[in-house]
Amino acid sequence: MDIIAHGIDLVDCPRIEQMVERHGDRFVNRIFTPAEQAYAGGHKNVIERYAGRFAAKEAILKLIGTGWRGKIKWTDIEVTNDAAGRPEVKLSGEVQRIAEQLKIKHVSISITHTANFAIASAVALSQSHETE
Repeated sequence: MDIIAHGIDLVDCPRIEQMVERHGDRFVNRIFTPAEQAYAGGHKNVIERYAGRFAAKEAILKLIGTGWRGKIKWTDIEVTNDAAGRPEVKLSGEVQRIAEQLKIKHVSISITHTANFAIASAVALSQSHETE
């Protein structure tokens, strides 16, 4: 397994809160998948959870080297959790196409947050950790 790329992002939680307050469901539905919305909504600190997912998506866009542009949709990246609570990434659409082009087989992420900040680090690997 080789590391192909790394991306990191820091998000200001009050900024995400302002976007949710200003744009409501339009913002939330544009950025977060139904599974991500259910996850965040199931916790007391909803904004921190959204900010963590937003940071993860930004970190992944950095590791594929594109940023958010062209045919990429925010929902092309879905951050869920496994049974132990570890975040996992599911790619689809244009982001998946670019990842395949870059020979990315797995994206490993780590997310942490406070009331003020959320940070995510994403590492692109050449093969899935399950295939070792």
